[in-house]
Order: sequence, then structure tokens, then C-alpha cells
Amino acid sequence: MAVSDSFKTFLAEQFAPLGPVEIRRMFGGAGAFTGGKIFALIDDDTLYFKVDEETVASYQAEGMGPFTYPSKNGPMVMDGYRRAPERLFDEPDELIAWARVAMAVAVRSQARKPAKPRGGAKMKPGTKPRRARG
Repeated sequence: MAVSDSFKTFLAEQFAPLGPVEIRRMFGGAGAFTGGKIFALIDDDTLYFKVDEETVASYQAEGMGPFTYPSKNGPMVMDGYRRAPERLFDEPDELIAWARVAMAVAVRSQARKPAKPRGGAKMKPGTKPRRARG
């Protein structure tokens, strides 16, 4: 997994109309984040947008497959990300439209996750919190 600086710069320029987008290194590739939520993966200078059951059909209609990466146990597939059609790089407005849809998927995905308890300690059912002594 690798991402060239020139491709990251290109994507940052393309994503500018979306507002603040941060492209961060991840596991040898990169991720595109907005509001703390990841909406795209970038690997080998290829863009993959986050998808869900509501949006995956658009990618399937374009013949775009899921993000796949090698592992010691063979190829691993992440169905939650699909390759962005190459034609979008020639159609900046449509690229932004697809990115906005992926951003909405990221928001929906985050909303579906159960809230994590604060403080890190898990309580047994039926117990009450106690005050720290000190």
C-alpha cells in the first residue's frame, strides 16, 4: 500500500469544495477524513469511497469492486469501500457529488455504532457508580 504525495495533493485540491478534508497516512495508504469521520481510502494512488447498502449499487453498476489488500492469509476484502470510477477525475463536480454521498455514509455509519462508555471502566449490570475517594 502506498500513496504518492502528488496524488494526495491532487485529491486535496479536488476535495476543496467539501470544506476541511484531512488526508492522513494509514497502514501505508491514506484515509480522507472530514469532521473526524473517514469517507475514503487511498491506496496505490487509487481512491475508494465509503459505501453502505444504500449506495453500493451505484458502484456495482459502474463495475467498481471493493477495496482489497494483501495479507499473509491471502487477499482481504473490505466491502465497505468501493473504487471510485476513473471518469470522476475528469468530472470534478460529479467527483464532489460522489464524495458527499460517501461523507453521508460515514455519518450514517457512525450513528449506527453503539456509544462507548466514558471513563473506560465497564460496570456490571445493576451496579451504581461510586465517587472516587480523595
